[in-house]
Amino acid sequence: MTVRHASLFSQLTSFFDKSRFQALVNRHGTEKYSKGFKSWDHFVAMLFSQMAQAKSLREISGGLACCLGKLRHLGMKSAPNKSTLSYANNHRSWELFQDIFYETLGLCRQMGLGKHKFRFKNKLLSLDSTTVSLCLSLFPWAKYRQTKGAVKIHMLLDHDGYLPCFVHISDGKTADITVARRLVLSPGSIIAMDKGYTDYKLYDHWSEQDIFFVTRLKNNAKYSVLREVEVPKNRNILSDQRIFLTGGSAQSQCDCLLRRVVVWDPEHDREIVLLTNHLDFGATTIAAIYKDRWQIELFFKALKQNLRIKTFVGTSENAMKIQIWTALTAMLLIKFLQFKSRMNWSLSNLVAFMRWNLFTYRDLWTWIDEPFDTPPPPPPPVQYGLPF
Repeated sequence: MTVRHASLFSQLTSFFDKSRFQALVNRHGTEKYSKGFKSWDHFVAMLFSQMAQAKSLREISGGLACCLGKLRHLGMKSAPNKSTLSYANNHRSWELFQDIFYETLGLCRQMGLGKHKFRFKNKLLSLDSTTVSLCLSLFPWAKYRQTKGAVKIHMLLDHDGYLPCFVHISDGKTADITVARRLVLSPGSIIAMDKGYTDYKLYDHWSEQDIFFVTRLKNNAKYSVLREVEVPKNRNILSDQRIFLTGGSAQSQCDCLLRRVVVWDPEHDREIVLLTNHLDFGATTIAAIYKDRWQIELFFKALKQNLRIKTFVGTSENAMKIQIWTALTAMLLIKFLQFKSRMNWSLSNLVAFMRWNLFTYRDLWTWIDEPFDTPPPPPPPVQYGLPF
């Protein structure tokens, strides 16, 4: 007997608990003035736009409409028209989609989505931001420079599974360090970041809270060397020093003992000078922690290349945030499938194959392991009588 399955896209949407989803809807009151277009339909439509790479409201509406016979598996009665979807994007709170992202993140954590590659058990995090350029004439609220518009996506990446555990969307003029000061980190955490986040007062605060950081030391930073530590042989570590900051405000804002590690980067033929308050790890581990910070750059690159956050289907701030939060949720789903699959998927290939097979009737977990197998026959078509 042949087992029937819903479409792959339907099985993806089944990851979201409907009762929990409705609780979020009630919390944000997103259906208070709704006239039939449910929040679930809205979310499914925006998720479809990400997974199917739909470039416009017309493509979202038309793409769902042409699959009308398969929408009942998604919990939808009909495809939304363009005006309905546009109005919802402009007026339905983006905070609902933010909460959906964090609910999905919680599900990924429950499933044990990966651990970082280091031997230590400390939580390892990376902090960075990426800028999304916008046309100022279409997005006048996102003024960045005199003739340009932009928004920033600030992200804290958890190296357990390389998943974003904190995201903040701001205008392009918001300084990165402003967001860093708002973070609430657990004692024992290690946070890696570039020198754009230099804030000696924040470093001192983290040191008092037993939070460790690994970053780049500014070229003009003044310091005194307390002692030199022997460096490991046959490694790319040039020096390992215990230092105190001595430059003006730096000394008054951060008077704790710090560590300066100089690493040789053979790929770019240069020295990298690291600053950290972790005094116990080996210098090679400190260098490896900073090198692994590159994973957040790769995450941003994958997000921009494989999902739709560079072109938007709406021009309001609310519509833009809905689209970005939905893209982040889609990325969690894709990385979850990538982690669970026995096949060595690259993320870009998985996104492409998923896009081509969204409405294929196969078991999702079998498909991600054996995508080239012959699919089972589709459900029998409805027979219509011919008039005579």
